[in-house]
Amino acid sequence: MLIIGCDFHPGFQQVAIFDNRTGEIQERQLQHRTEAEQFYGALAGQQVLVGMEACGHYPWFERLLAELGIELWFGDAARVRASVVRKQKTDRRDAEHLLDLLRQDRFPRIWVPSLEVRDVRQLLVHRHKQVQARTRTKNQLQAMALSCGVQKKYKLWTKAGRAELEQLPLLPYAAQRRKRLLEALDGLEAEIVELDRRVQDEAGQRPEAVRLMTHPGVGPVTALAMVLTLGPAERFESGKQVGSYFGLIPSEDSSGGKQRLGRISKQGSSFLRFLLVEAGQTAARYDPQLKRFYRRLAVRKNRGVAKVAVARKLATRLYLMLREEWTAKSGRTRNCVRPSCR
Repeated sequence: MLIIGCDFHPGFQQVAIFDNRTGEIQERQLQHRTEAEQFYGALAGQQVLVGMEACGHYPWFERLLAELGIELWFGDAARVRASVVRKQKTDRRDAEHLLDLLRQDRFPRIWVPSLEVRDVRQLLVHRHKQVQARTRTKNQLQAMALSCGVQKKYKLWTKAGRAELEQLPLLPYAAQRRKRLLEALDGLEAEIVELDRRVQDEAGQRPEAVRLMTHPGVGPVTALAMVLTLGPAERFESGKQVGSYFGLIPSEDSSGGKQRLGRISKQGSSFLRFLLVEAGQTAARYDPQLKRFYRRLAVRKNRGVAKVAVARKLATRLYLMLREEWTAKSGRTRNCVRPSCR
């Protein structure tokens, strides 16, 4: 069996190779993609284990190893680095360190979703980016309207407001810019409608997402993102772990019997954390228990803290709905808003 520690970079990778038959250790630097494909292609049919830190720009490498039948493990980058004592950091040392962790059975392996799941995530990310682009375009048009003394806020996007916007007296370059912005807005609106349809279809094909959509405030985007990001609910033992996984728990620096809590850790997926905060605000309007929880905390603390706390409660609820396979209509959400709920 060959064990390979791989320090992966966008343009190349440094590898440390251990052959357990001979006990020999070799080091190589492989340029992407030609050298890497030739090297791993020669190992096809052998028993090979490759370990690397979780990073970006690697899907092609993952597909290559899967086609060759080579096992690939991803490690928690923070835990890998934390296990290094020496301050000297080079590519060769990193590859050797990964190899040592694999050989000593100390490699901090993490769960990685399938390529298909990550591909569907791209649909959600693309929709999110286009919605942001639409917002930026609308803000520019609102600024142009305000510069002409027209303040209509959301009514600017009604049929009458759009007609008034198109008739505003502007100088030539400003009028040309308005025309281009309106064309871009129309294109974005049409694209977002199509993306929403695709998201709805993808969510409808997954029973877990359909179950989550029974909760007030949770639509296809949030439900699908939750299912794709959380993965198997059995990976987590409690709602506390889910809150930590999404970065919705406070950072802590306690010592000597004194507890010091800071802002939320913001670890994990920032995209899903954004969706949970948005969905939590809607859920707090329609769910009686979450509404009382939000109002009580908003009075004691402030609205910002209350929004994040509701998002964490919502994440716990959705996790329990996936793990225990129940819907919001069953009435079991009543027990999921108490501070003691785990």
